[in-house]
Amino acid sequence: MAVQSVSGNTDQVLVEEHSCVRTIILNRPRQLNALSFQMVSQLLELFITYEEDSNVKLVILKVVKFLQYYITMLSAWKFKHLHGLCFQGEGRAFCAGGDVAAVARDINEGNWKLGAKFFWNEFTLNYIMATYRKAQVSILNGIVFGGGAGASIHGRFRVATENSVFAMPETALGLFPDVGASYFLSRLPGFFGEYVGLTGARLDGVEMLACGLATHFVSAMRLPLLEEALFKVNTSDPAVVSAIISEFSEQSSLKATSSYHRQDIIERCFSRRTVEEILSALEEEAATGADKWLSETIQSLKKASPTSLKISLRSIREGRLQGVGQCLIREYRICCHVLRRDVSKDFFEGCRAILLDKDKNPKWEPSRLEFISDDMVNQYFSKVEDEEWEDLKLPARFNLPASAMAKL
Repeated sequence: MAVQSVSGNTDQVLVEEHSCVRTIILNRPRQLNALSFQMVSQLLELFITYEEDSNVKLVILKVVKFLQYYITMLSAWKFKHLHGLCFQGEGRAFCAGGDVAAVARDINEGNWKLGAKFFWNEFTLNYIMATYRKAQVSILNGIVFGGGAGASIHGRFRVATENSVFAMPETALGLFPDVGASYFLSRLPGFFGEYVGLTGARLDGVEMLACGLATHFVSAMRLPLLEEALFKVNTSDPAVVSAIISEFSEQSSLKATSSYHRQDIIERCFSRRTVEEILSALEEEAATGADKWLSETIQSLKKASPTSLKISLRSIREGRLQGVGQCLIREYRICCHVLRRDVSKDFFEGCRAILLDKDKNPKWEPSRLEFISDDMVNQYFSKVEDEEWEDLKLPARFNLPASAMAKL
């Protein structure tokens, strides 16, 4: 086994080599593995390189675990080099999202195109993963928020554990579910994707499996055995990889309080045409009696950015009829308008209130759903009026497997 840093001056991304298998390891634990510009660029380079390397059959994406490397490195008398690997914790976070706070700071110090470049690279990575020619396995043992979902859910195999926590919390930040979320959320059962995308609801590993965000559920204690079995893979045949993961998978029941048991209410309410109608329908349901889940769902919507809610609902609805590439191109347009503050400054206010000052009291503007017109929403979906701006240009993809072709 070889463990190496991708860059000579950083350990944010590590790589293990096992015969025909490459394991990409996210190693930014203090930031809960939030994706920096550097990490996104390195991941994009690695995925492209491994797809073109005939010796590589399988790519695994996971987070670093200190104990695993402590034993390996200590035996080789290299403990003094472990400063970048120590004390990360076991399974706390797969990836807490993109480092949007850093994006906001960069824009405030320079110009919006710095942020646009981050999203350009990130969305290109999402597209490469969604249309990858080789087998890939994401081990989601921890938090999977926002950009972390984009760096994993598009992959062929997504392994959840009892430590997994999934969420798309963007509406609470004045953003919207991006990274191709309008594609994968819109394909969840019924209108469950609208519920998850608008409210930022958190799902555990069993719920992820139930709704299709995860392909397998494996106990965290069995992950080392699973990885050892995957290291022996010498084929990109997804059927072979799936069979190996299935050997370690197990059945687990949804909790009694799971939102997945609320499918009937979610169907009745989140199928409505507008955010206002969704909120009204939820309040009508709540009027029939006390219900903690309904109350929390309503409060989540009322605390979120009104502008973000309207953008998010339209984006997910359009995603139902589009391929992943079309979704990413549309989402890139929306991101650029957000970064330019063309209609609202909610993204920067959300970053201030939630991530920087942490007073958790954002002052949204416009402050109410009824103050946001259709024309204001439409502007987010239009081309950016800047001579140097262009739509996201995704790389051409050839000789794709049927599973990837179906996403185009």
